[in-house]
Amino acid sequence: MIAANKKESKRSLQGKGHRLSDTMIQLDVLNGKDIIDAKFTPFGRKLKDIGLLPLRPTGIEIFQINAGKMCNQVCKHCHVDAGPDRKEIMTRKTFERCLEILASTDIPTVDITGGAPEMNPNFRWFVEECSKLGKKVIDRCNLTIILANPKYHDLPEFFAEHKVEVVSSLPYFSKSRTDSQRGDGVFQASIKALQMLNEVGYGKEGSGLDLHLVYNPSGAFLPGDQGTLEGEFKRQLKRRYDVIFNSLFAITNLPVSRFLDYLLESENYESYMTELVEAFNPSAAMGVMCRNTISVGWDGYLYDCDFNQMLELKVERSSPQHIDDFDLDILNKRNIVLNQHCYGCTAGAGSSCGGTTA
Repeated sequence: MIAANKKESKRSLQGKGHRLSDTMIQLDVLNGKDIIDAKFTPFGRKLKDIGLLPLRPTGIEIFQINAGKMCNQVCKHCHVDAGPDRKEIMTRKTFERCLEILASTDIPTVDITGGAPEMNPNFRWFVEECSKLGKKVIDRCNLTIILANPKYHDLPEFFAEHKVEVVSSLPYFSKSRTDSQRGDGVFQASIKALQMLNEVGYGKEGSGLDLHLVYNPSGAFLPGDQGTLEGEFKRQLKRRYDVIFNSLFAITNLPVSRFLDYLLESENYESYMTELVEAFNPSAAMGVMCRNTISVGWDGYLYDCDFNQMLELKVERSSPQHIDDFDLDILNKRNIVLNQHCYGCTAGAGSSCGGTTA
């Protein structure tokens, strides 16, 4: 029975055949049409009240790519529903089209995410090609991938060689809270990986090798003050493990995929959504990441952000919806697609892939 439970915990919602693996059902929940009848003020109405509707880009500066949903971990709050049983990965042809776009535009930053993006067989080649184009490359690394297999052990050196900015999730500076959210053994492996990154210069002043950590709450509540959390993480990780890093990003959990499942199972959905709605911050709304980012799915479809991507909410129909038809001028003038999960990015100090927005 224990072995069966452990096997089940390594499966994605899709692998379990869970109803929330259907994005239409997720959207029905968010809009009070299925499972739970809790309804909240439409997010678009909030933006209209502050003169931000329609919400439009400020100019695409970040080309964010989901290299695939395959991952060596199955984290409880993952909005991607990533895991070892997910086989969707970006093909070489799609990566090549991404490079064509990057070479023909002045978009300065390439942000690679997953799943575990390093598991894509074209990952290193793509990073090398982006570096040749002079682009800033960000890799969203879960840390444990570095130790998952000998073929990944040299990732710190590879990252350093190409000046890749590494952004890694670490739920807390203690084993119990980290492992409860991300799986047994994750904390120890993460600390070892951070030490390996430090050894090649990451996090060290003047090295030019940036290492950032991501904190997201372990439950149905908003993150604390980002600056305070960063200071505490730096003190504790240095004192306990001699680990250093540059910055900490505090990110709000959005009610999408496995975190939505957690909210429903724990009967916290209505109270959490109420907290997000009541914490709506106009200043945070001004700086939401969808205004300077375009998100590319593993299959080449285009989205306003990574969260819209996981809900299969493509960019509006009047814009190119696939990279084969990419047009930067049109995409920079599009109306951004909104839904109720957007409250997560505008609550309190705001939330983005780079931390707070207000």
